Amino acid sequence: MLRRPLLLAALAAPMVARAQGTYPTRPVNFIIPFAPGGGTDIIARALQPTLQEEFGQALAIENRAGASGTLGIGQVTRSRPDGYTMAMTTVSASAVVPPLMNPPPYDILRDQTPVILAGTVPLVVVVPNSSPVRDFQGFLAHARANPGKLNYSSSGVATQQHLAAELLSSQAGLSMVHVPFRGTGQAVTEVLAGRIDIAMDTLPTYLPHIRAGRVRAIAVTMPQRVEWLPDLPTVDESGFPGFNANVWYMIIGPGGLPESVTERWVATTNRALVDPTARARLRESGFIVGGGSSADAAALLRRDAERYARVIREARIKLD
Repeated sequence: MLRRPLLLAALAAPMVARAQGTYPTRPVNFIIPFAPGGGTDIIARALQPTLQEEFGQALAIENRAGASGTLGIGQVTRSRPDGYTMAMTTVSASAVVPPLMNPPPYDILRDQTPVILAGTVPLVVVVPNSSPVRDFQGFLAHARANPGKLNYSSSGVATQQHLAAELLSSQAGLSMVHVPFRGTGQAVTEVLAGRIDIAMDTLPTYLPHIRAGRVRAIAVTMPQRVEWLPDLPTVDESGFPGFNANVWYMIIGPGGLPESVTERWVATTNRALVDPTARARLRESGFIVGGGSSADAAALLRRDAERYARVIREARIKLD
């Protein structure tokens, strides 16, 4: 009696494998939840050519900015879980901001499928060339001498730029005005124009401007100095031991994404991340290259959601 079911199962297995191997059969919509010009946009476009070659299909990038990244990610969470609407997300858009909203636009654990960590970047502290500040200690002195008068930019409320600045303000006893934008690209324009006093933003966003001498870098936010700017001190070594702020970028899909599709993305992205051309492009832009498994990505999302929830409570950050 068991022979027929076993025979059918054996015959079905190759067909299932072939069906799984056909994904994707058409272009994939790839959502970037911030405006062009920021780190999320940069890493997605850096990987796009290699991913398209690996998949054999177009990866159609769509910048859908707003609500600190949750507008674009919300579109993904409401999409059919078939692998044809995916996203490059950030720690803020997928782990930090949604629980602060009333009501939350999506459940960060149920409505997203973490696929793979694409990369991580430190934040870099920059000031306009017109600023009187020449180094990090000079910035602290300037901010303390002008309480409530300096402003800082971010790509939205409770994004990593906002949280990093609030952490520093808390530890250093500073009072500054938060100016949120719809994306980092808009903030960069204002910093370059000298209308923003300071920014703590992703290294890939500002590295070209630092190299070209259009802004002045005064510190980085990870505990160790970074290879791209080896002479630039860290906030940690500048009097704030343990200070650590970074941004990770993760590929996600809607909740309930089939395991076969998830694993296809994991395998394809891992290959893309070791491709010499793509890897060189990422490292040149200031990214610490990611990789790993979907389980690794899920653990990272959950861990940072819990960590930053504590930061938000202590800083009393709220969404209006």
